[in-house]
Amino acid sequence: MNYKKYIKDAIPVSEIGLGAWQLGQHSDWKSMAEHDAIKLVHKSLDLGINFFDTAPNYGFGTSEERLGKAFKAKDRSKIVINTKFGHTHTGALNFSSDHIRASLEGSLKRLQTDYVDSLIIHNPPSTYFDGNKNDHYDILERLIEEGKIKAYGASLDTYEDMKLLMDTTHAKVIEAFFNIFHQDTRRGFEIAKRKEVGIIVKIPLDSGWLTGKYNAQSKFTDIRSRWSEEDIKIRARLLDQLKSIVGNEKHLAQYAIAFCLGYDAVSTVIPGNLNIEQLTHNVESTAISISPRLREKLENFYQSEIKHLNLPW
Repeated sequence: MNYKKYIKDAIPVSEIGLGAWQLGQHSDWKSMAEHDAIKLVHKSLDLGINFFDTAPNYGFGTSEERLGKAFKAKDRSKIVINTKFGHTHTGALNFSSDHIRASLEGSLKRLQTDYVDSLIIHNPPSTYFDGNKNDHYDILERLIEEGKIKAYGASLDTYEDMKLLMDTTHAKVIEAFFNIFHQDTRRGFEIAKRKEVGIIVKIPLDSGWLTGKYNAQSKFTDIRSRWSEEDIKIRARLLDQLKSIVGNEKHLAQYAIAFCLGYDAVSTVIPGNLNIEQLTHNVESTAISISPRLREKLENFYQSEIKHLNLPW
């Protein structure tokens, strides 16, 4: 495992982190049993993973609870935890600044810890990224002073939101939507490096498409049912084009993760892992190096074939 700088006062983080959404108990999805969730966390630690990303709404609080149980008897100083606020443990949305402290206290209780390394606002409307118009960031600064968090930031999807946040706040963490099919946030990477903002890459496999296992006939009954038939056909076409560029379909997911890791600004990538086999496969991505020529091809592929499509996530 390789480790990279994340934020001030935190240890370097593993290039592959564990996105903990799937650890929770979900009502509309085939959920992971608690003992399997804890086993997956322990295997992650064994593989050198020390970065864990969660949120109150992941499994209505059960993702955080299971992480808390898994970390019992572990050295907290060697674990980096990122959680969020805005999507509550009840499933409701509450981005009000008045809710920040209560949300964090709930997370700390579920995680069985007295601090988190970073706390980020969870994909709010774009207006919330303007530090000149919101008092959220004053409250977050106070939470740093109190030792309850080490840094704050936001989970977001576009370069414009990314730039607004970095221009108007002292945010030091951005969880950015970035993968081969969605490269808009890449425009903010150099700014992030200059401002020493740690970048967490979310959805690196484009909700499973970049594993190569879906096609134009694929049907979805979970959260991915948001895609229309036309969305599926477009992604399937792009996937065929991508396979011809990368050349090795068997390891497409690893190449997709390695592509994200190839940017110096990226601190960690959090692919989804439903089982230990997937986890191990994703960790093996760190052994793959994307050549400058292949990276340029993938960037050009996005610019010429994908950008204008405005693909829905």
